[in-house]
Amino acid sequence: MRYLIAALALAGIVVSALALHVHYSTGTEPCSINATWDCGIVNHSSFAMMGPIPVAAIGIAGYLLLGALALMRQRFLLLMAVFGGFCFALRLTFIEEFALQVYCLYCVISQCIIALLLLLSIGWLAAEYISLKRSRPAL
Repeated sequence: MRYLIAALALAGIVVSALALHVHYSTGTEPCSINATWDCGIVNHSSFAMMGPIPVAAIGIAGYLLLGALALMRQRFLLLMAVFGGFCFALRLTFIEEFALQVYCLYCVISQCIIALLLLLSIGWLAAEYISLKRSRPAL
């Protein structure tokens, strides 16, 4: 399970790196599809920065952390970190929906990855709990 989670974290790093490229790019982006789907508008908005740091860079760091926690088998810490990342990504999705009214394809893919990571980390922790419960001697 940890390798699957690490692979998904790697996919998240790639998607975040693509979004970071859009953030610093000035040309037309391949993900600028129409008025509803435009990564350029999203990644050049004021919401694309947290202080001096681009949100996509925070995504890269977050996915690196998730991959490392998975490889170190830190199931509970992984679940807490993934939950925090999911809430952060959900907030960004709400900003796209209600403030910008434009979606970024990379952001939506990242939201799907973090949601899948949340489900997998819950399952991995639950499987560990069940395994420990079964191996415990009866009183």
